[in-house]
Amino acid sequence: MREGSDGPREGPRYATTRFRRSAEAFGMAASPTLLMRVVASAYSVAEKAARIVRNVMATGDLGIVEKSGANDLQTKADRLVQMSICASLARKFPKATIIGEEELPPHDVAEELIEDGHCEEILKKTCPPQYTGIKEEELVIWIDPLDGTKEYTEGLLDHVTVLIGIAYGGKAIAGVINQPYYNYEAGADAVLGRTIWGVLGIGAFGFELTEAPAGKHIIVTTRSHSSTLVDDCISALNPDSVIRVGGAGNKIIQLIEGKASAYVFASPGCKKWDTCAPEAILHAVGGKITDIHGNSFHYNKEVKHMNSAGVLATLRNYDYYASRIPNTVKQSLVP
Repeated sequence: MREGSDGPREGPRYATTRFRRSAEAFGMAASPTLLMRVVASAYSVAEKAARIVRNVMATGDLGIVEKSGANDLQTKADRLVQMSICASLARKFPKATIIGEEELPPHDVAEELIEDGHCEEILKKTCPPQYTGIKEEELVIWIDPLDGTKEYTEGLLDHVTVLIGIAYGGKAIAGVINQPYYNYEAGADAVLGRTIWGVLGIGAFGFELTEAPAGKHIIVTTRSHSSTLVDDCISALNPDSVIRVGGAGNKIIQLIEGKASAYVFASPGCKKWDTCAPEAILHAVGGKITDIHGNSFHYNKEVKHMNSAGVLATLRNYDYYASRIPNTVKQSLVP
């Protein structure tokens, strides 16, 4: 072989080696892990969902139907968003289990509902080592396409969230919460919406973590699903004030932004798709969420969907609130 014939082959091989060393020097991941790709995709999918939510509202035709009653509604936005999220994630991660709130008949999803983008900033984060070996078929993704549907129909837009929770080994390990109408009261020219995301072992992003005022006991609870049991439980905690809002995602945001000290819901109305994404984000910043008995929630694909023993969540001082839940309340809520 002639002396110069190796030149073209040696050049690229040297350049590739040099690039690899540079990448290692700057900590660049050669290929993002599965978990970070799922979270990065879920972020973009949630932002697409928010646009759908706003577009449906803008048409003035919400397509409301009652599911189990006047406080359990479904809108056109619920249906379109679930189709968008589930189809978009299933296309990229076909072996993952995806469970959505709405029971929809199987049919083809319009291409305009598909989102195939991802958030580059999330891909730059280093995956916690305990999650680097996750296989696609081991993931369960819990979807609430429109958390706070009743409030959405009533124009209480700041209560509304889109929730995408990611579970592994039965545990919520990552989540995305989008608020389609965040900043909607700032005027006609305001930029609407924000997306909060978190991964256990990395943290949570997209908001400013704030603790509730020291010494104050501010309870956030349900707005439209109250009962004597719910009220008795809250009264036993002797709160300084009570905030009643819609949506589990919204309630967790109240905790992580310091507007409330504890989220208390002594009722079986909450489901796994309501709590998976918020739990991951709350736990990522050191908070805690359980049922009223103190039991952890499980998110494996075979688990029952109902959180039948209610919800107790705090950013800090969990034990203070857990120790004050009356036994009469606990006896009324069977895990």
